Amino acid sequence: MSYIYERKINYYETDKMGVVHHSNYIRYMEEARCDWMETLGIPMSLLEERGFTIPTLEINVKYLYHVTSGDVIEIVPSVKEYNGVRMTVFYEIRDRKTGKAVAEAFSRHCFTTRELRPVNMKKHDPEVSGIMQSLLEEANASGSGS
Repeated sequence: MSYIYERKINYYETDKMGVVHHSNYIRYMEEARCDWMETLGIPMSLLEERGFTIPTLEINVKYLYHVTSGDVIEIVPSVKEYNGVRMTVFYEIRDRKTGKAVAEAFSRHCFTTRELRPVNMKKHDPEVSGIMQSLLEEANASGSGS
């Protein structure tokens, strides 16, 4: 199940050179990841109700091309790694009009309790873990993610 998050670039997100400021890509990634998880039936509010959080451990963005105000980007997230405690999400970011790759990125996360203690979702929430495992298998089968 391929998911695409679309986002129009706002003028205020650009810098003096007229292109999207590099820091905004991290926000776009989080928007896409949270929306994607919500479409899968696991919104952040549900995880919080169940006593879990997903802090970010690492982020990496490789900038390939620029986009400007008014452009629409597509972000395609996929699970690259998942072991029950940690997950890595890969993001393909491209210009919707041209299809040109704008950036490749990943974010690494850890499932924790409210007290920020690592938790194994395979044991503590098999439903969520099953969804994450399915996404990993789907990404591996399709070869998505670098």
